[in-house]
Amino acid sequence: MFVHDRSAARRYFIDAWRKRQAGSPLEPLEQAVSQVVEIHPEYHAVLDDAMGAIGEEFSPERGLTNPFLHMGLHIALREQLVTDRPAGITAVYRRLLGRIGDAHEVEHRMMERLGEALWAAQRHNRLPDEAAYLESLRRI
Repeated sequence: MFVHDRSAARRYFIDAWRKRQAGSPLEPLEQAVSQVVEIHPEYHAVLDDAMGAIGEEFSPERGLTNPFLHMGLHIALREQLVTDRPAGITAVYRRLLGRIGDAHEVEHRMMERLGEALWAAQRHNRLPDEAAYLESLRRI
């Protein structure tokens, strides 16, 4: 899921969630999005307020977590696991799952490292360093 328009991306989450709640048929990406929304009941009220959610800044300075960023990282990580890219990430996930036992918790720990890798890439204006990212995951 790659978009340049923040409002359109947020609208996609909102619409996918509404379709799921209504029992409407979902496209594969809508299914993936709605599954992530489902495991985050703390964000349901945000998605129910479409106009507020689309315009909200969710600034950390105000103590707010950006639910769209959080759920987007879940989706990005799940795509990495399905494609095993970077190569070896699926094995790391399975090892962590065996040790921790809670898939959602494992995703959160891995997402923290993914966020760090993306932040570093953006800060240095380069592509993410997949080898460094994978190594940081192995250290969890």
